[in-house]
Amino acid sequence: MEILNILDPVQFRTFMLVLIRLSLILYMFPIFSSNVFPRQLKVSFALVSTLLFYNVVEIDLSRFPMSIPATGLLILAEFMVGLTLGICLRIFLGSVQLAGQIIGFQMGFAMINILDPQTGANVSIMDQIGYWVCVVVFLVLNGHHIIFSALIDSFALVPIGYFSMHEAVLAKILELVAHLFLLAIKIGAPVITSLAFVSVGFGLMAKFSPQMNVMIVAFPLKIIAGLLLFGLTLEIIRYATQNYVEEFKRLLTYLLFYAGGGG
Repeated sequence: MEILNILDPVQFRTFMLVLIRLSLILYMFPIFSSNVFPRQLKVSFALVSTLLFYNVVEIDLSRFPMSIPATGLLILAEFMVGLTLGICLRIFLGSVQLAGQIIGFQMGFAMINILDPQTGANVSIMDQIGYWVCVVVFLVLNGHHIIFSALIDSFALVPIGYFSMHEAVLAKILELVAHLFLLAIKIGAPVITSLAFVSVGFGLMAKFSPQMNVMIVAFPLKIIAGLLLFGLTLEIIRYATQNYVEEFKRLLTYLLFYAGGGG
């Protein structure tokens, strides 16, 4: 049993506390929680990241749970911290997806869906294009570095096993939800407006030239116009993602500060 002496109890407790927080918080973020990645890869990633983290963060070992109820409360608190941080990114990605769905509906793609490997549900084509462009831009702008930086800061701002449902946290989340619809309209406005004018134009053609079969002509032209305009809209998505990443670190720090009690 000499091999058991290799495990230092202090280091083991520190490792476990860091692993619980890191794994629960990290996989609340949509990029790291994707079902595209195998579970074995996720577990390996969490273990390797914990090995890198637990030597550089300060842990209060008195918070290590010594009973099953205490363990459950600690996991619940860490889950709430991860949910609070992850929802802010999910809301932003949701606004891009909502804009894609509205554009797809205007183009006539409402009945054309594809299988999303992350959720197993049928989703809009334009929805997924906008989502993955947003994710790629987020990673290119080192948004994942901000997530890891916030994880390190979380150990100083929010004690292990502690979560405060501060009114400032609720107010900030409600503000982000309110901006979801506004941002979706801002992203999709150029395409929505342009396709509305295209529909008006074909309506006038049908009025002045009744012998023309507008339904056959309008449908493919609306798709072509929608795809061209959506290609230009990707630049708007890039710009919106860049602005979001610039404020992302401040947003996560704000949420962590008040989730830790705001003291």
